[in-house]
Amino acid sequence: MDSGSQRPGPVSEGDPGPSIVTPSSPPAAPSRYESQKRRDWTTFLQYLKNHKPPLALSRCSGAHAIEFLKYLDQFGKTKVHMAACPYFGHQQPPSPCACPLKQAWGSLDALIGRLRAAYEENGGRPESNPFAARAVRIYLREVRESQGKARGRPYEKKKRKRPTTVTTVRVDVAPSRQSEGDGCNIGDPSSGAEAVPP
Repeated sequence: MDSGSQRPGPVSEGDPGPSIVTPSSPPAAPSRYESQKRRDWTTFLQYLKNHKPPLALSRCSGAHAIEFLKYLDQFGKTKVHMAACPYFGHQQPPSPCACPLKQAWGSLDALIGRLRAAYEENGGRPESNPFAARAVRIYLREVRESQGKARGRPYEKKKRKRPTTVTTVRVDVAPSRQSEGDGCNIGDPSSGAEAVPP
Protein backbone atom coordinates (compact mmCIF):
# COMPACT_ATOMS: atom_id res chain seq x y z
CA MET A 1 0.00 0.00 0.00
CA ASP A 2 1.43 3.38 -0.91
CA SER A 3 1.61 6.13 1.71
CA GLY A 4 -0.75 8.46 -0.22
CA SER A 5 -3.75 6.13 0.17
CA GLN A 6 -3.41 5.52 3.90
CA ARG A 7 -5.97 7.13 6.17
CA PRO A 8 -4.74 9.04 9.19
CA GLY A 9 -5.64 7.14 12.31
CA PRO A 10 -4.88 6.87 15.97
CA VAL A 11 -1.25 6.71 16.91
CA SER A 12 -1.80 3.82 19.27
CA GLU A 13 -4.69 1.59 20.30
CA GLY A 14 -5.55 3.73 23.36
CA ASP A 15 -5.26 7.10 21.58
CA PRO A 16 -8.55 8.23 19.99
CA GLY A 17 -6.70 10.53 17.62
CA PRO A 18 -6.71 14.27 17.22
CA SER A 19 -9.69 16.14 18.54
CA ILE A 20 -10.91 19.56 17.53
CA VAL A 21 -10.99 21.95 20.44
CA THR A 22 -13.18 24.97 19.96
CA PRO A 23 -13.21 27.72 22.51
CA SER A 24 -16.63 27.97 24.07
CA SER A 25 -17.81 31.48 23.40
CA PRO A 26 -20.83 32.90 25.15
CA PRO A 27 -23.94 32.95 22.98
CA ALA A 28 -24.45 36.16 21.07
CA ALA A 29 -26.61 38.70 22.86
CA PRO A 30 -30.12 38.86 21.39
CA SER A 31 -30.91 41.82 19.18
CA ARG A 32 -32.88 44.76 20.51
CA TYR A 33 -35.93 43.51 18.58
CA GLU A 34 -35.64 39.99 20.03
CA SER A 35 -35.24 41.35 23.57
CA GLN A 36 -38.27 43.60 23.17
CA LYS A 37 -40.30 40.76 21.68
CA ARG A 38 -39.45 38.54 24.67
CA ARG A 39 -40.43 41.31 27.14
CA ASP A 40 -43.70 41.93 25.28
CA TRP A 41 -44.52 38.22 25.25
CA THR A 42 -43.79 37.92 29.00
CA THR A 43 -45.97 40.97 29.69
CA PHE A 44 -48.84 39.50 27.68
CA LEU A 45 -48.59 36.14 29.46
CA GLN A 46 -48.62 37.96 32.81
CA TYR A 47 -51.70 39.90 31.66
CA LEU A 48 -53.47 36.60 30.87
CA LYS A 49 -52.48 35.18 34.25
CA ASN A 50 -53.87 38.27 36.06
CA HIS A 51 -57.02 38.37 33.91
CA LYS A 52 -60.27 37.92 35.82
CA PRO A 53 -60.87 34.99 35.42
CA PRO A 54 -57.37 33.83 34.37
CA LEU A 55 -57.23 33.12 30.67
CA ALA A 56 -55.37 30.27 28.96
CA LEU A 57 -53.36 31.24 25.88
CA SER A 58 -55.16 28.58 23.85
CA ARG A 59 -58.49 30.35 24.50
CA CYS A 60 -57.17 33.81 23.66
CA SER A 61 -58.90 35.62 20.77
CA GLY A 62 -58.57 38.87 18.85
CA ALA A 63 -60.96 40.46 21.36
CA HIS A 64 -58.51 39.61 24.16
CA ALA A 65 -55.65 41.12 22.15
CA ILE A 66 -57.66 44.36 21.77
CA GLU A 67 -58.49 44.31 25.48
CA PHE A 68 -54.74 44.04 26.18
CA LEU A 69 -54.01 47.05 23.93
CA LYS A 70 -56.65 49.11 25.77
CA TYR A 71 -55.16 48.02 29.09
CA LEU A 72 -51.76 49.34 27.95
CA ASP A 73 -53.24 52.82 27.30
CA GLN A 74 -52.89 53.59 31.01
CA PHE A 75 -49.10 53.51 30.55
CA GLY A 76 -49.14 55.66 27.41
CA LYS A 77 -47.23 58.91 26.95
CA THR A 78 -49.04 60.36 23.93
CA LYS A 79 -51.62 63.11 24.53
CA VAL A 80 -54.77 62.30 22.56
CA HIS A 81 -57.25 65.18 22.56
CA MET A 82 -60.92 64.33 23.01
CA ALA A 83 -63.44 65.69 20.50
CA ALA A 84 -64.78 68.17 23.10
CA CYS A 85 -61.30 69.56 23.85
CA PRO A 86 -60.65 73.06 22.44
CA TYR A 87 -57.28 71.75 21.18
CA PHE A 88 -58.77 68.82 19.24
CA GLY A 89 -57.16 68.89 15.80
CA HIS A 90 -54.39 71.33 16.79
CA GLN A 91 -50.90 70.21 15.93
CA GLN A 92 -49.28 72.26 18.70
CA PRO A 93 -51.71 73.22 21.47
CA PRO A 94 -50.72 76.46 23.26
CA SER A 95 -51.35 75.13 26.77
CA PRO A 96 -51.91 71.86 28.66
CA CYS A 97 -55.31 70.21 28.83
CA ALA A 98 -56.93 67.35 30.77
CA CYS A 99 -57.08 64.92 27.83
CA PRO A 100 -55.76 61.41 28.52
CA LEU A 101 -52.37 60.00 27.68
CA LYS A 102 -52.52 56.88 25.54
CA GLN A 103 -50.25 54.53 23.67
CA ALA A 104 -49.31 55.95 20.28
CA TRP A 105 -50.66 54.10 17.26
CA GLY A 106 -47.16 53.37 15.94
CA SER A 107 -46.19 51.76 19.23
CA LEU A 108 -49.32 49.58 19.24
CA ASP A 109 -48.77 48.57 15.62
CA ALA A 110 -45.17 47.54 16.32
CA LEU A 111 -46.24 45.71 19.50
CA ILE A 112 -48.84 43.67 17.62
CA GLY A 113 -46.21 42.71 15.04
CA ARG A 114 -43.85 41.45 17.73
CA LEU A 115 -46.61 39.58 19.58
CA ARG A 116 -47.83 37.98 16.34
CA ALA A 117 -44.31 36.65 15.74
CA ALA A 118 -43.82 35.58 19.37
CA TYR A 119 -47.12 33.68 19.40
CA GLU A 120 -46.04 31.50 16.48
CA GLU A 121 -42.48 31.09 17.79
CA ASN A 122 -43.96 29.76 21.03
CA GLY A 123 -45.94 27.00 19.34
CA GLY A 124 -49.11 28.83 18.29
CA ARG A 125 -50.67 28.01 14.93
CA PRO A 126 -50.80 30.91 12.42
CA GLU A 127 -54.51 30.33 11.73
CA SER A 128 -55.38 30.74 15.41
CA ASN A 129 -53.06 33.71 16.10
CA PRO A 130 -55.15 36.27 18.03
CA PHE A 131 -52.76 39.09 17.04
CA ALA A 132 -53.39 38.44 13.36
CA ALA A 133 -57.18 38.61 13.74
CA ARG A 134 -59.17 40.91 11.47
CA ALA A 135 -60.67 42.66 14.51
CA VAL A 136 -57.17 43.68 15.66
CA ARG A 137 -56.33 45.16 12.24
CA ILE A 138 -59.61 47.11 12.27
CA TYR A 139 -58.95 48.35 15.81
CA LEU A 140 -55.45 49.54 14.86
CA ARG A 141 -56.83 51.35 11.80
CA GLU A 142 -59.43 53.12 13.97
CA VAL A 143 -56.75 54.14 16.50
CA ARG A 144 -54.57 55.49 13.69
CA GLU A 145 -57.40 57.54 12.22
CA SER A 146 -58.69 58.88 15.55
CA GLN A 147 -55.21 59.84 16.77
CA GLY A 148 -54.48 61.50 13.43
CA LYS A 149 -57.64 63.62 13.71
CA ALA A 150 -56.95 64.46 17.37
CA ARG A 151 -53.49 65.76 16.56
CA GLY A 152 -54.60 67.60 13.42
CA ARG A 153 -52.31 65.66 11.14
CA PRO A 154 -53.31 62.29 9.73
CA TYR A 155 -50.76 59.53 9.58
CA GLU A 156 -49.49 59.08 6.07
CA LYS A 157 -48.10 55.92 4.65
CA LYS A 158 -44.41 56.21 3.88
CA LYS A 159 -43.95 56.31 0.15
CA ARG A 160 -41.42 53.93 -1.29
CA LYS A 161 -38.90 55.32 -3.71
CA ARG A 162 -39.51 54.06 -7.19
CA PRO A 163 -36.55 52.67 -9.07
CA THR A 164 -35.20 54.86 -11.83
CA THR A 165 -36.62 54.04 -15.22
CA VAL A 166 -34.59 53.46 -18.33
CA THR A 167 -35.61 55.44 -21.39
CA THR A 168 -35.61 53.45 -24.59
CA VAL A 169 -34.87 54.87 -28.02
CA ARG A 170 -36.85 53.66 -31.02
CA VAL A 171 -34.74 53.03 -34.07
CA ASP A 172 -36.28 52.85 -37.54
CA VAL A 173 -34.34 51.32 -40.39
CA ALA A 174 -35.18 51.73 -44.01
CA PRO A 175 -36.05 48.24 -45.37
CA SER A 176 -34.09 48.71 -48.60
CA ARG A 177 -30.84 49.21 -46.71
CA GLN A 178 -30.98 46.10 -44.50
CA SER A 179 -28.48 43.43 -45.41
CA GLU A 180 -30.04 40.19 -46.50
CA GLY A 181 -29.68 37.73 -43.64
CA ASP A 182 -28.63 39.67 -40.58
CA GLY A 183 -31.43 42.18 -39.92
CA CYS A 184 -30.60 45.59 -38.51
CA ASN A 185 -27.06 46.27 -37.36
CA ILE A 186 -27.40 49.16 -34.95
CA GLY A 187 -24.15 51.04 -34.66
CA ASP A 188 -23.05 49.99 -38.14
CA PRO A 189 -22.95 53.18 -40.24
CA SER A 190 -23.65 51.17 -43.38
CA SER A 191 -26.98 49.90 -42.00
CA GLY A 192 -28.67 53.25 -42.33
CA ALA A 193 -30.03 53.18 -38.76
CA GLU A 194 -31.15 56.52 -37.43
CA ALA A 195 -32.36 57.43 -33.97
CA VAL A 196 -35.92 58.69 -34.13
CA PRO A 197 -37.45 60.47 -31.15
CA PRO A 198 -40.39 58.58 -29.61
